[in-house]
Amino acid sequence: MVSELALFQVAAVAALVGMALGWRGVMTRYAGFYDLPTAWNQIFWGIVIGGLFGSFSDRFLFSPYYMAIIEGNTNNLALSNLVILVLGLSVGIHLMLRRERVRKSGSQPTSGWALGLAIGGMTSMYLMFRFMQLSEFSAFAILNVILLAIVLPRAEALICCYHGYRMLHGERWKVVIRSFMWRTGLITTVYYAFFQPFAWVVVLPFLLLGERYSQDWVWAAVPKQARRRLRRIWADKKREEE
Repeated sequence: MVSELALFQVAAVAALVGMALGWRGVMTRYAGFYDLPTAWNQIFWGIVIGGLFGSFSDRFLFSPYYMAIIEGNTNNLALSNLVILVLGLSVGIHLMLRRERVRKSGSQPTSGWALGLAIGGMTSMYLMFRFMQLSEFSAFAILNVILLAIVLPRAEALICCYHGYRMLHGERWKVVIRSFMWRTGLITTVYYAFFQPFAWVVVLPFLLLGERYSQDWVWAAVPKQARRRLRRIWADKKREEE
């Protein structure tokens, strides 16, 4: 039997890989043209917040849900726990993106992406550990771990990036409710996928839809002068390729 320490190490490495993959694409495309130091600062806070949320959600959300499905014990299964934890996380993210350092540079979307990536990575680490601990080794188990490592950090990054984008356009607490609803749907679907892998079919279309708009959200965080320089670079690169 594999030790819990080994399982935790595998989950931690998989979460880091998922975060690295989530950074590629959107954030690397505009590298050097947005507030990168602030984004890295959000990574640190995302790890802290994600670690706390992962721990509390494992204790008050996932464990009661697992016991309800396996043993039929619904004594500790409370909707209020879901509302309190997820709404608390959404409010915490909102406050992080309202910090003067973020608002001054107009980097709410990119800071949101970095923050969400770390939160999603830490949350996925707890879930992967639980899944490997409670499941038998199989192709389904491997697939679920891979999907958790890749999908959850990126999905959380998309939610936080959209949150920051709406804040950049003057929306305040209304966006907290939107993020709360999206995050609640994500978490409940991922929990359901623990027992029914076809639940991932529900998550993936929304992930692809968010990817489609994420370029516009991040682009809004690029300063106007940097946009002109970036357009010139892209135009020069295109001419060189031709």
